[in-house]
Amino acid sequence: MDIVKAADIAADRLAATRASIAKVIYGLEDQVELCLAAILSGGHALLVGAPGLAKTRLVDTLAIATGLDTKRIQFTPDLMPADILGSEVLEESKAGKRSFRFIPGPVFCRLLMADEINRASPRTQAALLQAMQERFVTVAGERHDLPAPFHVLATQNPIEQEGTYPLPEAQLDRFLLRVDIPYPERGDERDILLATTGSSEGEAEVVLSPEEIIDLQALVRRMPVGEKVVEAILDLVHLARPDESDDKDVQHGVSWGPGPRAGQALMLACRARALLQGRLAPSTEDVAALAEPVLKHRMALSFAARADGLTLESLISRLAAKAA
Repeated sequence: MDIVKAADIAADRLAATRASIAKVIYGLEDQVELCLAAILSGGHALLVGAPGLAKTRLVDTLAIATGLDTKRIQFTPDLMPADILGSEVLEESKAGKRSFRFIPGPVFCRLLMADEINRASPRTQAALLQAMQERFVTVAGERHDLPAPFHVLATQNPIEQEGTYPLPEAQLDRFLLRVDIPYPERGDERDILLATTGSSEGEAEVVLSPEEIIDLQALVRRMPVGEKVVEAILDLVHLARPDESDDKDVQHGVSWGPGPRAGQALMLACRARALLQGRLAPSTEDVAALAEPVLKHRMALSFAARADGLTLESLISRLAAKAA
């Protein structure tokens, strides 16, 4: 199909998907767009916000609207890798022959909700590393492929410090986007109160299917990207690296910067954002808009920089303005 025609059809389908989500989720249009951009890019998203801000409800609603079967794992300190991946059990047949049979874990779904992912131990967190990057898991030396498409939407509570284990850099880098969930505006919170305390609530409708999402992901990769956008992405990524940047705050205040995955994430997310907004090609405005969701979890400030009042948000915003 011609890419222009395919993009027009995709834009209509994605608009219907967002309308379905809006029946349940109020006031998080930008965050919904970021989550959909992560899915269209074939990646994963980390949702960060205080308790009660509808992170779990957002993931559930996304699963319904996109037609992706979902499973939820509540991460706790006593969770084990086998609770995620599955395990082998020894069975004995009627003839007395013994053999091992693999019982798949909840990771075998198309949309995995990893709830409060930072409450599990590093050993359990690491169980998702291979699944998120390779789309298969290895148990007892045997490869087990995950269904396609496969996405992880993880939630994280930033204010709970007791009993939490910060995600390592390698795992954070596997999340295409970090989506910060804010407190609702007064008008949106009014809508939430009226919609959720009555005798009935709105329900999302299934709009897409797994096959459609695979087609949309292929379309995103076919979308053209101008040289100006490519240069803006490269400029931004290199400006954020302390050993390459000419920015003094980055040189002296950033402990570690983004790797090549950041540029790949920006390239795909810019295309997906353009498609979600009905445009055929991304612009430098998309690079600026997605700079924080792509870079915030791929950079870290030194203690001295934080003590001096430097924040990642202000730094990334300044770098994005300079690059785009």
